[in-house]
Amino acid sequence: MKNFNIILGLVLLGLTSLSVQAVEIRDYHKDVIGKDCKACHDNGIKQFPSDQSCLQCHDVDDLAKQTARSDEDKWQNPHNNLHYGKDLPCQECHSEHKTKEPLCSNCHTFKYDKHKG
Repeated sequence: MKNFNIILGLVLLGLTSLSVQAVEIRDYHKDVIGKDCKACHDNGIKQFPSDQSCLQCHDVDDLAKQTARSDEDKWQNPHNNLHYGKDLPCQECHSEHKTKEPLCSNCHTFKYDKHKG
């Protein structure tokens, strides 16, 4: 009976730890999202959020203005660039639960100091 209780306790502990995975939320989203995963994960908890989910709170035109470069570097704007314009999927550069390198860093060496991966 003692072994059964130990095994049951370990199983319950394991199930509890599984449900807590990926709970890390970036500080700048905590006040808005709280612990409601479905607020962003509109395609299901195990799927990436859609761009529409991001665009409920973030305006791509405002983001493009905030990340605009000087005239000579104007196409190095991650939210309005030569390759994708304003249509690059958010998940290509951003992730809520772990830092992600921007898609453009595969070919370009410039840095975005304020990148929130």
